[in-house]
Amino acid sequence: MGDVIDISKSIPDKQFNGDRLRIARNYRGVTAGELADRVGVQRQTISMYENSKLNNPEISNLKRISDELEFPLKFFMEDIKIELGHSSTYFRSLLTTNKKYRTEQETKVQFISIIYKYLSEYLEFSPLNIPKIKQGTSPEDAAKILRDYWNLGNKPINNIIYLVESNGIIVTDFDTTTGDVDAYSHKIEFEDVQTFLIGYSKNKTAASRIHFDIAHELGHILLHDWNEDLENIDKQEFKEIEQQANDFAAAFLLPKEEFISDVGGYANKLSYYEEMKKRWKVSIAAMIRRSYKLNLIDNEEYQRLMRNMQKQGIRKVEPLDDILATAKPSLLIQAVNVLMQEEVFTAREFIDELSSDLGLSLYPNDVEKLLGLKAGTLKDEEPVVQIFVRKKEDES
Repeated sequence: MGDVIDISKSIPDKQFNGDRLRIARNYRGVTAGELADRVGVQRQTISMYENSKLNNPEISNLKRISDELEFPLKFFMEDIKIELGHSSTYFRSLLTTNKKYRTEQETKVQFISIIYKYLSEYLEFSPLNIPKIKQGTSPEDAAKILRDYWNLGNKPINNIIYLVESNGIIVTDFDTTTGDVDAYSHKIEFEDVQTFLIGYSKNKTAASRIHFDIAHELGHILLHDWNEDLENIDKQEFKEIEQQANDFAAAFLLPKEEFISDVGGYANKLSYYEEMKKRWKVSIAAMIRRSYKLNLIDNEEYQRLMRNMQKQGIRKVEPLDDILATAKPSLLIQAVNVLMQEEVFTAREFIDELSSDLGLSLYPNDVEKLLGLKAGTLKDEEPVVQIFVRKKEDES
């Protein structure tokens, strides 16, 4: 993507790194004009800082920039010390999402990739375990291949996050300032390591929606080109890519034979799908679409069921959305917690080494949010110094 800065770019001869200013600004979702107003400088000044036309900003301006963007001052003086591979990032809502929000998430993906690299030096993560899918394989066939490869049979998937993480794929949930970013997937490569990161919005809490989002991204991982310049493909081609990922997700979560058997003669009964949702943890709308795709209902019945959902007010918030739960991502959380419990590093050492070893100075609360850690996990506790005064014995 054009606006995403390669944070492996090195500018060794300069103290102030203009690229780092753009990275921090993108990370916070702040435009150059907005930052200029907050700092009290001209927009052109911010542009000149970022393009290294003013190599060393006044320290007072730099301090205000640091405070406004909530990045340590040192962040703006660093260069990343590892080289990351280049990859596309697939967003579910690419056509409708403002590029600013996509850039914000892509920047966070790069940070997570760097931290994953650091953690992998201490721990051996499960290797990526996915089959190679031949080009031109249908989403339906690809879903069956993956189910067979992971020995899933035809039964419902109760915990897709655990399933994906146990096969070497990183999952994270993310904060977003917009409802337009549902989920994304990104390929991580460095040295001899290759894996994928799937992120989904914390705005989604229903298990059925989270499961479909993750299965959708699995479709991209297995079916699509990770060197594709998604900004330059036409609208129709992108829609086809998205439809393939949707078809894969439906086939993976609702395998054909078992689903047909489960629906039986009730494919045209809306109330029956609510019962099925308890078992499959897939949205009612997705199951109705699956029935239509499998010719269990015709177009007229499909449209009627969808209209009934609309009339009942359950298109956006379905029955059981507030009840059916799924596990949260845990791979990165467990990695950090284990290393701290085993005293491999303290919270302060972890944050310091990200800076000194990798060139990534961040405040602890940002690292916690990136990795999904409980707030306060990386809080640097100052040692309590107790001073005891010995009582003077009474003189006799």
